Amino acid sequence: MAREIALVTGASSGIGEALARRLARDGLHLGLVARRAERLEALATELHAAYSIEADVLPADLTKSGAVAGLVSELGSRGLDVDWLVNNAGFGTLGRFDTLPLDRELDQVALNVEALVELTGRLLPPMVRRGRGVVMNLASIGAYTPTPNMATYTATKAFVLSFSEAVAVELAGTGVRMLCVCPGVTRTEFQDRANVETGHVPSFLQQSAEQVADEAVRAVGHRPVVVNGLLNRVGVGLLKFVPHPLLTRAAAGFIRAREG
Repeated sequence: MAREIALVTGASSGIGEALARRLARDGLHLGLVARRAERLEALATELHAAYSIEADVLPADLTKSGAVAGLVSELGSRGLDVDWLVNNAGFGTLGRFDTLPLDRELDQVALNVEALVELTGRLLPPMVRRGRGVVMNLASIGAYTPTPNMATYTATKAFVLSFSEAVAVELAGTGVRMLCVCPGVTRTEFQDRANVETGHVPSFLQQSAEQVADEAVRAVGHRPVVVNGLLNRVGVGLLKFVPHPLLTRAAAGFIRAREG
């Protein structure tokens, strides 16, 4: 008999790890996906001991051609049915687009957009046939604002938001719920990897990965989009009153590279 799991991509750190911990606490068995197998193994061991759940380690680089198909094939060979799909894996780059390595930008689109769509496309139909399931897609409040110096990243997140909202409507009456999660500044490794400075962002506007994960899980089934944090929700609500060209220029001033 197949074992139902929550499949979490990008589970080795940050919001993905926090979501894996939150779902394990709720008693869900897990499939943990990321490139760093040693981190996944350590997390799987810890969560099994703490919550008596099964956690399958599924190392994969989802930017690579054929990686998603290979992952889905591996799920089948292990007898795993995905009841929750958490599309969390993603990364950002910082800099003027014409100065950035094109291969890295294309990898960003491949991971943030293509892998998310392919995983959803491969794993959503069985959920619909079973009449239940959850798809959780991680976007960002950057989805609401074209952001110079993070042009590719915020464009990919705008895609995730639009895609998720549309499919959520399509899924009405199927028993499958879709949620797009839009965190603001979150204290994770993301800023280090993207070389983004967050010291100028007031602490009351920042959240922990655990806060984001908890709010996301609690929002499932209640609405198709959650903007994490009250002040972030207020800010996103006010964006509609700001002229678009002014908003884009203002976003450019908010994003800063770390010195050194």
